[in-house]
Amino acid sequence: MSEPKKDRIAKRLSMAGVCSRREAERWIAEGRVAVDGVVLTSPAFTVSRANEITVDGNPLPGDSTLRMWQFHKRRGLITTHSDPQGRPTVFQSLPNDLPRVVSVGRLDLNSEGLLLLTTQGRLARQLELPSTGWIRRYRVRVFGHPEPRQLATLAKGVTIDGIKYGPVTANLDSTQGANSWLTVSLTEGKNREVRRLMEHLELNVSRLIRTAFGPFQLGHLKPGEVREVSGKVIREQLGDLSASAR
Repeated sequence: MSEPKKDRIAKRLSMAGVCSRREAERWIAEGRVAVDGVVLTSPAFTVSRANEITVDGNPLPGDSTLRMWQFHKRRGLITTHSDPQGRPTVFQSLPNDLPRVVSVGRLDLNSEGLLLLTTQGRLARQLELPSTGWIRRYRVRVFGHPEPRQLATLAKGVTIDGIKYGPVTANLDSTQGANSWLTVSLTEGKNREVRRLMEHLELNVSRLIRTAFGPFQLGHLKPGEVREVSGKVIREQLGDLSASAR
Protein backbone atom coordinates (compact mmCIF):
# COMPACT_ATOMS: atom_id res chain seq x y z
CA MET A 1 0.00 0.00 0.00
CA SER A 2 1.40 3.40 -0.99
CA GLU A 3 1.93 6.05 1.65
CA PRO A 4 -0.59 8.90 1.80
CA LYS A 5 0.41 12.06 -0.09
CA LYS A 6 2.08 14.65 2.12
CA ASP A 7 2.15 18.44 1.82
CA ARG A 8 3.93 21.18 3.71
CA ILE A 9 1.74 22.38 6.57
CA ALA A 10 1.51 25.92 5.15
CA LYS A 11 0.29 24.54 1.84
CA ARG A 12 -2.25 22.32 3.60
CA LEU A 13 -3.70 25.28 5.52
CA SER A 14 -3.86 27.33 2.33
CA MET A 15 -5.57 24.51 0.44
CA ALA A 16 -8.14 24.22 3.23
CA GLY A 17 -8.99 27.86 2.60
CA VAL A 18 -8.28 29.10 6.13
CA CYS A 19 -5.35 31.37 5.27
CA SER A 20 -2.62 32.09 2.75
CA ARG A 21 0.74 30.31 2.96
CA ARG A 22 2.39 33.47 4.27
CA GLU A 23 -0.28 33.82 6.94
CA ALA A 24 0.13 30.14 7.83
CA GLU A 25 3.83 30.64 8.49
CA ARG A 26 3.04 33.57 10.76
CA TRP A 27 0.37 31.58 12.62
CA ILE A 28 2.84 28.75 13.18
CA ALA A 29 5.41 31.19 14.57
CA GLU A 30 2.69 32.46 16.93
CA GLY A 31 2.02 28.92 18.18
CA ARG A 32 -1.54 28.77 16.82
CA VAL A 33 -1.18 25.59 14.76
CA ALA A 34 -1.00 22.05 16.12
CA VAL A 35 -0.68 18.66 14.43
CA ASP A 36 -1.95 15.61 16.32
CA GLY A 37 -2.02 17.67 19.49
CA VAL A 38 1.56 18.97 19.20
CA VAL A 39 2.00 22.73 18.67
CA LEU A 40 4.27 23.46 15.72
CA THR A 41 7.23 25.78 16.00
CA SER A 42 8.37 25.63 12.37
CA PRO A 43 6.61 25.59 8.97
CA ALA A 44 9.13 22.96 7.80
CA PHE A 45 6.67 20.18 8.57
CA THR A 46 4.72 17.86 6.27
CA VAL A 47 1.28 16.39 6.88
CA SER A 48 -1.11 13.97 5.19
CA ARG A 49 -4.89 13.58 5.35
CA ALA A 50 -4.34 11.18 8.25
CA ASN A 51 -3.04 13.96 10.52
CA GLU A 52 -5.34 16.00 12.74
CA ILE A 53 -4.61 19.69 12.22
CA THR A 54 -6.02 22.43 14.43
CA VAL A 55 -5.78 26.21 14.40
CA ASP A 56 -6.45 27.92 17.73
CA GLY A 57 -7.74 24.53 18.90
CA ASN A 58 -10.29 24.27 16.09
CA PRO A 59 -10.10 21.57 13.38
CA LEU A 60 -9.80 22.58 9.73
CA PRO A 61 -13.07 22.88 7.81
CA GLY A 62 -14.25 19.53 6.55
CA ASP A 63 -15.14 18.60 3.01
CA SER A 64 -18.81 19.23 3.74
CA THR A 65 -18.04 22.97 3.89
CA LEU A 66 -17.43 23.21 0.14
CA ARG A 67 -19.22 26.32 -1.06
CA MET A 68 -18.78 28.66 -4.02
CA TRP A 69 -19.80 32.19 -4.93
CA GLN A 70 -19.76 34.36 -8.03
CA PHE A 71 -18.53 37.89 -7.37
CA HIS A 72 -18.56 40.91 -9.69
CA LYS A 73 -15.21 42.54 -8.97
CA ARG A 74 -15.05 46.25 -9.66
CA ARG A 75 -11.95 48.13 -10.77
CA GLY A 76 -9.62 49.35 -8.05
CA LEU A 77 -9.65 46.18 -5.91
CA ILE A 78 -6.62 43.94 -5.35
CA THR A 79 -7.28 40.20 -5.44
CA THR A 80 -5.42 39.42 -2.23
CA HIS A 81 -6.26 39.07 1.46
CA SER A 82 -3.92 41.90 2.47
CA ASP A 83 -1.97 44.53 0.57
CA PRO A 84 1.28 46.07 1.94
CA GLN A 85 0.40 49.33 0.16
CA GLY A 86 -2.94 49.52 1.94
CA ARG A 87 -5.03 49.39 -1.23
CA PRO A 88 -8.61 48.05 -0.92
CA THR A 89 -8.90 44.32 -1.52
CA VAL A 90 -11.56 42.01 -2.90
CA PHE A 91 -11.89 40.23 0.42
CA GLN A 92 -12.37 43.43 2.41
CA SER A 93 -15.31 44.28 0.17
CA LEU A 94 -17.16 40.99 0.74
CA PRO A 95 -20.17 40.71 3.07
CA ASN A 96 -19.25 40.03 6.70
CA ASP A 97 -21.38 36.88 6.84
CA LEU A 98 -19.27 35.05 4.25
CA PRO A 99 -16.81 32.46 5.61
CA ARG A 100 -13.16 32.77 4.70
CA VAL A 101 -12.84 32.16 0.97
CA VAL A 102 -10.09 32.02 -1.65
CA SER A 103 -10.34 33.15 -5.23
CA VAL A 104 -10.10 30.95 -8.31
CA GLY A 105 -7.32 32.84 -10.05
CA ARG A 106 -7.11 36.61 -9.94
CA LEU A 107 -8.14 39.78 -11.69
CA ASP A 108 -5.62 42.62 -11.57
CA LEU A 109 -6.25 46.05 -10.08
CA ASN A 110 -7.74 47.60 -13.21
CA SER A 111 -9.68 44.54 -14.39
CA GLU A 112 -13.27 43.83 -13.49
CA GLY A 113 -15.94 41.21 -13.88
CA LEU A 114 -16.47 37.64 -12.78
CA LEU A 115 -14.38 36.24 -9.94
CA LEU A 116 -15.14 32.82 -8.48
CA LEU A 117 -14.72 32.33 -4.74
CA THR A 118 -14.67 29.07 -2.78
CA THR A 119 -14.05 27.74 0.71
CA GLN A 120 -11.86 24.98 -0.74
CA GLY A 121 -8.36 26.16 -1.58
CA ARG A 122 -7.46 22.83 -3.17
CA LEU A 123 -10.45 23.09 -5.50
CA ALA A 124 -9.54 26.67 -6.40
CA ARG A 125 -6.06 25.57 -7.47
CA GLN A 126 -7.49 22.77 -9.60
CA LEU A 127 -9.96 25.04 -11.36
CA GLU A 128 -7.13 27.40 -12.30
CA LEU A 129 -5.29 24.70 -14.26
CA PRO A 130 -5.51 24.80 -18.08
CA SER A 131 -6.08 21.02 -17.98
CA THR A 132 -9.69 21.64 -16.91
CA GLY A 133 -10.30 23.02 -20.42
CA TRP A 134 -12.37 25.82 -18.91
CA ILE A 135 -12.53 28.90 -21.10
CA ARG A 136 -12.03 32.35 -19.59
CA ARG A 137 -13.88 34.91 -21.68
CA TYR A 138 -13.29 38.67 -21.64
CA ARG A 139 -14.79 41.80 -23.14
CA VAL A 140 -11.88 44.06 -23.98
CA ARG A 141 -11.91 47.70 -25.06
CA VAL A 142 -8.81 48.79 -26.94
CA PHE A 143 -7.70 52.01 -28.56
CA GLY A 144 -7.65 51.61 -32.33
CA HIS A 145 -9.27 49.45 -34.96
CA PRO A 146 -7.47 46.09 -35.21
CA GLU A 147 -7.82 44.02 -38.35
CA PRO A 148 -9.26 40.47 -38.05
CA ARG A 149 -6.05 39.05 -39.56
CA GLN A 150 -4.07 40.82 -36.84
CA LEU A 151 -6.18 39.21 -34.11
CA ALA A 152 -5.95 35.83 -35.86
CA THR A 153 -2.19 35.70 -35.20
CA LEU A 154 -2.99 34.75 -31.60
CA ALA A 155 -4.83 31.58 -32.62
CA LYS A 156 -1.71 29.41 -32.71
CA GLY A 157 -0.13 30.85 -29.58
CA VAL A 158 2.71 33.35 -29.33
CA THR A 159 5.90 33.84 -27.33
CA ILE A 160 6.41 37.23 -25.67
CA ASP A 161 9.62 38.02 -23.78
CA GLY A 162 10.37 34.31 -23.51
CA ILE A 163 6.93 33.42 -22.15
CA LYS A 164 4.83 31.06 -24.25
CA TYR A 165 1.10 31.76 -24.46
CA GLY A 166 -1.25 29.11 -25.76
CA PRO A 167 -3.90 29.53 -28.47
CA VAL A 168 -6.23 32.48 -27.93
CA THR A 169 -9.38 33.43 -29.82
CA ALA A 170 -9.86 37.16 -30.33
CA ASN A 171 -12.79 38.56 -32.29
CA LEU A 172 -13.70 42.13 -33.20
CA ASP A 173 -17.22 42.91 -31.96
CA SER A 174 -17.68 46.58 -32.67
CA THR A 175 -16.03 49.99 -33.02
CA GLN A 176 -16.98 53.15 -31.16
CA GLY A 177 -15.12 56.27 -32.26
CA ALA A 178 -11.42 55.67 -31.71
CA ASN A 179 -12.03 52.48 -29.73
CA SER A 180 -12.91 48.87 -30.50
CA TRP A 181 -14.55 46.17 -28.42
CA LEU A 182 -13.17 42.63 -28.64
CA THR A 183 -14.15 39.26 -27.21
CA VAL A 184 -11.06 37.34 -26.09
CA SER A 185 -11.22 33.68 -25.03
CA LEU A 186 -8.36 31.64 -23.53
CA THR A 187 -7.74 28.67 -21.23
CA GLU A 188 -4.40 29.44 -19.57
CA GLY A 189 -5.04 32.61 -17.60
CA LYS A 190 -1.40 33.57 -17.03
CA ASN A 191 -0.56 36.76 -15.17
CA ARG A 192 -1.89 39.78 -17.12
CA GLU A 193 -2.21 37.54 -20.17
CA VAL A 194 -4.85 39.52 -22.05
CA ARG A 195 -3.05 42.83 -21.53
CA ARG A 196 0.30 41.36 -22.62
CA LEU A 197 -1.25 39.85 -25.74
CA MET A 198 -2.88 43.14 -26.68
CA GLU A 199 0.39 44.99 -26.10
CA HIS A 200 2.04 42.44 -28.40
CA LEU A 201 -0.43 43.56 -31.08
CA GLU A 202 0.34 47.21 -30.22
CA LEU A 203 -3.14 47.71 -28.78
CA ASN A 204 -3.71 49.67 -25.59
CA VAL A 205 -6.36 48.18 -23.26
CA SER A 206 -8.61 50.75 -21.62
CA ARG A 207 -11.13 48.32 -20.13
CA LEU A 208 -11.08 44.60 -19.40
CA ILE A 209 -14.12 42.69 -18.13
CA ARG A 210 -14.19 38.95 -17.46
CA THR A 211 -17.61 37.71 -18.51
CA ALA A 212 -17.20 33.96 -18.06
CA PHE A 213 -15.04 31.40 -16.30
CA GLY A 214 -15.84 27.92 -17.55
CA PRO A 215 -19.57 27.26 -17.15
CA PHE A 216 -20.07 30.27 -14.89
CA GLN A 217 -21.29 33.55 -16.42
CA LEU A 218 -21.18 37.13 -15.15
CA GLY A 219 -24.69 37.66 -16.50
CA HIS A 220 -26.56 40.49 -14.76
CA LEU A 221 -24.48 40.40 -11.58
CA LYS A 222 -23.93 44.01 -10.52
CA PRO A 223 -20.51 45.41 -9.52
CA GLY A 224 -19.83 44.40 -5.91
CA GLU A 225 -22.65 41.85 -5.90
CA VAL A 226 -22.06 38.31 -4.59
CA ARG A 227 -24.22 35.31 -5.49
CA GLU A 228 -23.76 31.86 -3.99
CA VAL A 229 -23.62 28.88 -6.35
CA SER A 230 -26.12 26.23 -5.32
CA GLY A 231 -24.95 22.78 -4.29
CA LYS A 232 -26.88 21.34 -7.23
CA VAL A 233 -24.99 23.54 -9.71
CA ILE A 234 -21.66 22.68 -8.05
CA ARG A 235 -22.37 18.97 -8.46
CA GLU A 236 -23.57 19.39 -12.05
CA GLN A 237 -20.76 21.67 -13.24
CA LEU A 238 -17.80 20.44 -11.23
CA GLY A 239 -18.55 16.75 -10.92
CA ASP A 240 -15.33 14.81 -10.34
CA LEU A 241 -13.33 18.01 -9.90
CA SER A 242 -15.04 18.82 -6.59
CA ALA A 243 -14.65 15.24 -5.39
CA SER A 244 -10.94 15.01 -6.24
CA ALA A 245 -10.23 18.30 -4.47
CA ARG A 246 -11.26 16.85 -1.13
